[in-house]
Amino acid sequence: MKIWYQSFVDYENGASYWDALDAHLNTVKDPETTIDINGITPFDSYAHPIVEWRCAREMICNAVKAERQGYDAFIVGHFQDAGLYEARSVVDIPVIALGEASMLYSCQLGQRSGVVTINTRFIPWFHHQIGKYGLRERVTGVHAMSFEPGQILSAIGSDEKLAEVRDLFEAQGRPLVEEGVDILIPGGGIPMLLFSQIKDHRVDDAPVINGIPIAVKMAEAAVKLRRLTGLGVSRVSDYVKAPDAVIEEFMTHPKGL
Repeated sequence: MKIWYQSFVDYENGASYWDALDAHLNTVKDPETTIDINGITPFDSYAHPIVEWRCAREMICNAVKAERQGYDAFIVGHFQDAGLYEARSVVDIPVIALGEASMLYSCQLGQRSGVVTINTRFIPWFHHQIGKYGLRERVTGVHAMSFEPGQILSAIGSDEKLAEVRDLFEAQGRPLVEEGVDILIPGGGIPMLLFSQIKDHRVDDAPVINGIPIAVKMAEAAVKLRRLTGLGVSRVSDYVKAPDAVIEEFMTHPKGL
């Protein structure tokens, strides 16, 4: 099984993150699975919807490339999941997204979940995302720390900065738990990877989810189910597949003026 893992960070600007992510993926995947990390340049360095959509376009193109290159599944390793539905509408291989997978799995662990993102500018995006997934009654709160994506990368490999991020995360997560949240979800692949070093991470007894292995296992399961039963996404409404000519136009149209 071959899986394309789409980071929204490139190796040039996030080498320590990529190296740590690669090591983590190798510990959680099945022995017969190969996972290749691919990035986006310019990387997602500023918390803003327009950056998300600029990266989303490249991600969608990469999903098509992954399918054409023989990959069995595609993971959007970026919690905001920008372009997820569009990616599913242009490929037949399973497309699993870090944010959606984390939220859906959290529903099996507790009745109410809360997200702690890295920057307040992501809060409206997450509320729209939660609504799109139909989870407003299950993912009930979003709080934020105060990092740019590029800044939090510097915590990789530093115990001191890990402790700082953990303290800031717990300061935002604790009020959510006090309001009745059962599960806490770090709103990003970078904080998830950071906190993977903390075994049985909890805030006032509320588990803190690491969505990276959840997304990997969902991708592996989706591939196996597709092989066993032919199961794939519905082509009735949201994921109606675009005609080949339309996909090719999207792939070849200039990205900017």
